[in-house]
Amino acid sequence: MTNAGPSAVRSEVNHAHLRFAKWGMLPLRIVVGLVFLMHGGQKLFVFGVAGTADIMGKLGLPLPVLCAAIVIVVELLGGLGILLGAFARLAGALLAFEMVVAIIVARLHGGFFAPYGYEFELTLLGASLTFALIGPGQMSLEELWRRSSMA
Repeated sequence: MTNAGPSAVRSEVNHAHLRFAKWGMLPLRIVVGLVFLMHGGQKLFVFGVAGTADIMGKLGLPLPVLCAAIVIVVELLGGLGILLGAFARLAGALLAFEMVVAIIVARLHGGFFAPYGYEFELTLLGASLTFALIGPGQMSLEELWRRSSMA
């Protein structure tokens, strides 16, 4: 067994970093994408547009049917976009805006901690802003499209 010096160890660590860095956003994309897909699906298939609109109206949002339709579409398409890594910056921005509204309108009065507080929405806001600011990462449809357009 050889005794590797500090520079050899540093080189190996850098090599491992480069090898695994491309996978960094994928777990976050899978989890956040599924969360938004499931919540959008619940609003559409369990509550329905009318039930979701009823909740929006009780929260005091104007045009509750329109708000419900927008939220359902943003959560379903945005969740799918984040999951697949397609249009992730746009999806992240729209979902971040939705989370800001949800925190202000529905959760702020409940304090920080769940089940009535805003900690879950704040976590989704942070993740959504990450996608909006840096995109979906290397293991994504966007990266695949970019590479194929360069070939």
